[in-house]
Amino acid sequence: MEATPSELTIPRTIEWIGGLDGHVSMIDQTKLPTELVHLQCRDPETVWHAIKRLSVRGAPAIGIAGAMGAVLGIRSYDGADRDGFLRKLDEVCSYLASSRPTAVNLFWALDRMKATAAAARSTSVPELKERLLDEAKIIRDEDAAMCRRIGEVGQHLITEGAGVLTHCNAGSLATSEYGTATAPMYVAHAAGRKFRVYADETRPLLQGARLTAWELARAGIDVTVLCDDMTASLMRAGKVDVVIVGSDRVAANGDVANKIGTYGVAVLARAHNIPFYVAIPSSTFDPSTPDGDRIPIEQRDPEEVRHGFGRATAPDNVACHNPAFDVTPAELVTGIITERGLVQPVNGEQLAAVLTGP
Repeated sequence: MEATPSELTIPRTIEWIGGLDGHVSMIDQTKLPTELVHLQCRDPETVWHAIKRLSVRGAPAIGIAGAMGAVLGIRSYDGADRDGFLRKLDEVCSYLASSRPTAVNLFWALDRMKATAAAARSTSVPELKERLLDEAKIIRDEDAAMCRRIGEVGQHLITEGAGVLTHCNAGSLATSEYGTATAPMYVAHAAGRKFRVYADETRPLLQGARLTAWELARAGIDVTVLCDDMTASLMRAGKVDVVIVGSDRVAANGDVANKIGTYGVAVLARAHNIPFYVAIPSSTFDPSTPDGDRIPIEQRDPEEVRHGFGRATAPDNVACHNPAFDVTPAELVTGIITERGLVQPVNGEQLAAVLTGP
């Protein structure tokens, strides 16, 4: 019998508590690994700030937060005019979309909420509010199912005794439950396979050390943290058999945007003949963006580099370059693991066939 998320100690990152008058509860990831704190969000402003400051992060989790934040924003609308309600929904969604620019799942989820409301032509405003709450919950549950399926599709890539390298956090904390890059690890672990995960620290915010290591260790998976600049020597020593990372947006041609440093890991993997896989739900595929050069890259506060976690790590008068993401060209990606199957080789035609097909 396969283990369930609770048996694997996989945390629920985000969920809706109660009925329409309820609220969003999410793990505040800025407090990890020292504190497990749940942030309670009762208005869209709190959700916006949670996304912006990375209390919730990871493309799928941000999409879920956006959908639930939209419900928080429209439930107080007290008019009966359906067109007015739709205008209010559009206003709330535009506000939430301004929180972070790179993760396509946020825009996908908000567009889905607007499309759901627009399609319910004969529905009253009170019924529309309930319908949108249901849709936000469906988005969360669909993500959990997609992540589980990603695990089933990709688990065979993790063989007995393998060394698996991952960068940043594309785990349960970045989604609703299983994660994307970690989903094959959870499924392989539940099947009794023994392997070791190497988690890059992922500077400057240490999502690999703080988050990936925290959740994998809780699940009983053998995990080792290493500084980002130790990856090359680890690969040269023959410790890494496969790399699996997540993504915040995959362009139409297969170029992949992920946490800064991913491109370097992909180059190293190619140099050492190590397969490099990207795990995503289909909602992360963005056919409207032709290639990686067109993906907007979020530039974050230089203070994250100068004063990491409250301590000076660079002189105050020195400029700091702090992009949140980089782009890995499709040619460096061995395959893309999705809930619809493994895309290999990675190119526009293969991606479109798998991710936009019936």
